[in-house]
Amino acid sequence: MKQIMVMIVLLASFTVAHAAEDVAVKAKAEGVATFYANITAVEPIMEAFQADTGVKGQYTRISTSKFVATILTEFEAGKLMADVVQGPLPVLEILKQKGVLAPYSSPAAAGYPEWTRKDEAIQLFGIEYVGLIYNKDLVKAADAPKRYQDLADPKWKDKIVMANPANHATTISWLVGLKENVFSSEDEWRTFLKGLAANKPMFVASFGPTPAPVESGEKLIAISMPKYIITKAPAPLDWARLEQPLFGSPRAIAVTANAPHPNAAKLFVDYWLSAKAMGMLATDVGEYVLAPGVFPPIDGMDKAKVLPIRELSDEEIQKWGTEFQAIFDVK
Repeated sequence: MKQIMVMIVLLASFTVAHAAEDVAVKAKAEGVATFYANITAVEPIMEAFQADTGVKGQYTRISTSKFVATILTEFEAGKLMADVVQGPLPVLEILKQKGVLAPYSSPAAAGYPEWTRKDEAIQLFGIEYVGLIYNKDLVKAADAPKRYQDLADPKWKDKIVMANPANHATTISWLVGLKENVFSSEDEWRTFLKGLAANKPMFVASFGPTPAPVESGEKLIAISMPKYIITKAPAPLDWARLEQPLFGSPRAIAVTANAPHPNAAKLFVDYWLSAKAMGMLATDVGEYVLAPGVFPPIDGMDKAKVLPIRELSDEEIQKWGTEFQAIFDVK
């Protein structure tokens, strides 16, 4: 029996290796993999993909707000050029419902946590994580927040910057995520919101502008993304090591139905999910990726608990945005 099992394992391994080799050969003949996404600083991965596989990676960046409309327009006209698409999970779920995505289970995702495989088409690879970053020249680590509740401490009045909670969808989702994952009751959460609002945070349009006021010392702390510690280096930024988990929006990748280059598409997804590519994304851009054992080079981040939050519907975003506008007195 033992010999039979060994033979079965060897045969399965041979079959997988042969299939991967077959995909690589066909992909090289196709020549190019076209990648539609909304992620920054991926050019080094595209270059490494071409160097390692002989297949050109062609990247088209589309903003999240235009992503679904652009792809559906091309798809319904029979002119979708993308072989692979990447974006926030809800975006890919919409595309799947419209028939844009093809089933593909990448062998490169075999070591990923089970919950990252959403279905037969969508694979999660990262979390757009949100944390608290502060000016380490002006705030001692011991004085930085230890819990989200600490943001409501009056000592932070006029010293916080955050994206506009009335209309920035990720911040709205994050605040609701805290309600659902951190606070023991809605009353406790609302007390936190009122305390944070009483500290009169500066509002900016998105996470992108949040580090600058902290770098300059105009503000001391930001509800922001720890990846800026990497991308803004050597700015005096550090992150608050909270006792609670960090939360963020999951990012996903998938092959498109009727991809112009179907084998190159599979090869690209395999490469994207590899430890090498995910390591580049974590190291160069500070992204939090889900490849096992790969972490951004931010002190202590390998020990942080980072969890995906529930994605809100458009109706929920609108509802909570309106409520936060009143709570935070957004003009």
